[in-house]
Amino acid sequence: MNMNSNNPFLNNKTFSTAVSRKDEVHHATIIDDNQDMTLAGTMNKSLILFFLLIASATVIWWATFNGMNPIVPAFGGAIVGLILVVIAAFKPQYSPYLAPGYALFEGLFIGGISAIFETQYPGIVTQAVGATFVTFAVCLGLYKYKIVKVTEQFKSVVMAATLAIATYYLISWVFSMFTSFTPVHYGNSMMSIGISVFVIVIAALNLFLDFDRIEKGAEQKMPKYMEWYGAMGLMVTLVWLYIEFLRLLSKLSKK
Repeated sequence: MNMNSNNPFLNNKTFSTAVSRKDEVHHATIIDDNQDMTLAGTMNKSLILFFLLIASATVIWWATFNGMNPIVPAFGGAIVGLILVVIAAFKPQYSPYLAPGYALFEGLFIGGISAIFETQYPGIVTQAVGATFVTFAVCLGLYKYKIVKVTEQFKSVVMAATLAIATYYLISWVFSMFTSFTPVHYGNSMMSIGISVFVIVIAALNLFLDFDRIEKGAEQKMPKYMEWYGAMGLMVTLVWLYIEFLRLLSKLSKK
């Protein structure tokens, strides 16, 4: 069964490195279900990571509005967070330690970036947070009640779109760093706003793939540490979605 997830953190290759307890052979051994990955366990760990991220972001937010420049901690947190994600992708068994660290460092990034946007566009953070949570709730409901079904074709389309977005962002960043090239997603033109809307849609679709991968991981009785891994992957998608909402709302505020 192919269980690819477009979220690079929740892909089939990484999950396959964690041996399913259904595939283990035990002789005269009772399997303790508490050692298996569960949906409830993953959601609980997602909440833990969420609160850690909020706590870290709140510290930077407060410090920023009390005179501190948030640029260094924000981008420092983003870099360390990325490093932890890469390590976890290759060593998912370390996720119980890496996931909380990711949440704390990513909180530095979220708090700093949010403070910068809030300074320029008062009220934008509340709007972006609300939009992110509404999108998450809608996607979760659509997935739970099987209104949206994650088929292999669905996965392929979302994966192709996400890879295209990542490639475009990377190329645009490189060209803007070394040339006078201005990417079309900069500014507040109709084209730029359209790109932001498209990216938000793709980020939201990634949530369906994440839900599907977590559910199937629980069905396959993956090791308990995969709950932290799944929760961390879900946080990666939510952070991406939140940042894209910030960018879209900032463009609309310029109109």
